[in-house]
Amino acid sequence: MEKLPDQLQNGLRLVFVGTAAGHRSADLGHYYAHSGNRFWRTLHEVGITPRRYEPHEFRTLLKIGIGFTDLCKSGSGMDHQALAFPIDVSAFREKMRQYRPKTIAFTSKKAASLFYGRPTKAVALGQQPPLDDFPTVFVLASPSGAASGHWSVQPWQELADSISA
Repeated sequence: MEKLPDQLQNGLRLVFVGTAAGHRSADLGHYYAHSGNRFWRTLHEVGITPRRYEPHEFRTLLKIGIGFTDLCKSGSGMDHQALAFPIDVSAFREKMRQYRPKTIAFTSKKAASLFYGRPTKAVALGQQPPLDDFPTVFVLASPSGAASGHWSVQPWQELADSISA
């Protein structure tokens, strides 16, 4: 059973991709729901959203072309907990081919490393080299409070500038 259902539709301008739902997000059924998570504040501060949304409003972002999914749909918690559950990169790739968003943004280097099949240390933040038949890809610094030591708003601003151009 999915801990947090996808929020996807055709023609989105942006899809955020996490590793897995955190415990609070899974419990509430809202993406990026923990109060210490910078996700919602950062979206507004860098100009991706016209106002600061709250986690319970995540479904309304489909109206402004923003969707959500995770690589691990059956687990939840911090990466070391969630990764005990299956990661289905091929299903994720198929979803992106089906819905064809303009841009996808991994909300952590860990999620991107799972997608690319590379160690986390080998993944750079920011826009990634193009992939055949795939949307533009960005890797963002994790907005999780647990990743505060690695926080940088710069790749988030780069994403915002890219999708508004």
